[in-house]
Amino acid sequence: MAKKDLYEIKDDKLIRKRKHCPKCGDGVFLAEHKNRVTCGSCRYTEFRKKE
Repeated sequence: MAKKDLYEIKDDKLIRKRKHCPKCGDGVFLAEHKNRVTCGSCRYTEFRKKE
């Protein structure tokens, strides 16, 4: 995925499309997997609930 896919400009405002890592802070996005989101830097993981 290219960096251009992580951001969007709308009405002269920058919109981040992905969630940031709560431990690493702004600028470190969480990778989206089928059943979880993961930080590649610190390995923080959030599992998604099964529906």
